[in-house]
Amino acid sequence: MMKGSMSTDLGIITINPEVIAKYAGSVAVECFGIVGMAAVSVKDGMARLLKKESLTHGIQLDISDDNHITLSFHVIVSYGVNILSVSDNLISNVKYKVEEFTGMTVEKINIFVEGVRVID
Repeated sequence: MMKGSMSTDLGIITINPEVIAKYAGSVAVECFGIVGMAAVSVKDGMARLLKKESLTHGIQLDISDDNHITLSFHVIVSYGVNILSVSDNLISNVKYKVEEFTGMTVEKINIFVEGVRVID
């Protein structure tokens, strides 16, 4: 059976990793203190804020053979927030909602803070 597939009495359900990444990204940007996802330019090392339509570019997702999900988020946080608190909030929200959405276990969530922005 493919990664991301589950067998039921009625057949096999396969979830595209892109769908999981998009859902996880939309959950993440709703979290307090997260400005958005970041894309890091390889040539100059600068992080730029991604638009809502491009959320998945700031997320790496891996599904193991036993359907355990590992997510890595590249985020930009609000200036003045406690990064540890924001990260804990993001991890708990994403883990709960992605597990509820997919029926798979989220094994690991990595967060890479790529920048800080002042919000009006």
